Amino acid sequence: MKALEQLRETMRRDRVFDFMAGSHLVHPGEIDTRHGPILYVENVNVSFDGFKALNDLTLYIDDGELRCIIGPNGAGKTTMMDVITGKTRPDSGTVFFGQTMDLTRMTEYEIASSGIGRKFQKPTIFPEHTVFENLELAMHMDKGVWSSLQFRLSGEQKDRIEEVMQTINLLAQCHTAAGLLSHGQKQWLEIGMLLTQSPRLLLVDEPVAGMTHQEIEHTAELLTGLAGKHSVVVVEHDMDFIRSIAKKVTVLHEGHVLAEGDMEAIQNDPRVIEVYLGE
Repeated sequence: MKALEQLRETMRRDRVFDFMAGSHLVHPGEIDTRHGPILYVENVNVSFDGFKALNDLTLYIDDGELRCIIGPNGAGKTTMMDVITGKTRPDSGTVFFGQTMDLTRMTEYEIASSGIGRKFQKPTIFPEHTVFENLELAMHMDKGVWSSLQFRLSGEQKDRIEEVMQTINLLAQCHTAAGLLSHGQKQWLEIGMLLTQSPRLLLVDEPVAGMTHQEIEHTAELLTGLAGKHSVVVVEHDMDFIRSIAKKVTVLHEGHVLAEGDMEAIQNDPRVIEVYLGE
């Protein structure tokens, strides 16, 4: 652990992204998860006008893990995701993607390009375009909307889009305008738009809000199916949904981790019952 802390200090000081660990060279942009976690959030503090949104927050997400984050309103869940994606800069603390990428020194675009995707609660899609076109646009988002529409897809890229449509259960809606989809289908489409960019870490905010029971069941299957190939962090208030997918749950309260463990342990934790489950 001391050697790891020294390594991180070297990177913070010199911004060195190439280093030799044993016989393995980690190149710039490569996500090094040999120690297990893909995300390190350590001693992070964020204040807004005197209000401490994050209070010495420390959190680790393992590579390929599906983690559920719960907590009352104002617990710091959104601020945590804002810090991870570069929207908010912490007052202090460190946030690393793998061993080598210091997210606090990267722009939002650099973070997204490095392999972190975020789905907001309200779907952000192109309603006038088809499901296929939305996924195509997402694949070439950095080129701009209209130039992307004129971009000729390779066979491999078309196969990738078809694979994503199968994953999100929208293959039959391939040529349907996104604006005509149900609320749940729009949520799946936005997840698919992130998947076309092959993220290693997905941050998903309240994915089942407003969904039907059937849509909630499919969303549970979708997210659990993504785990392993991707690391998935789900922020949600629907406790039945959390129970259906969670292997490990983190409870935030007043900007820090109140409790962490499997669902049974969380449900029986007196602190969690007092501040959240007992509401």
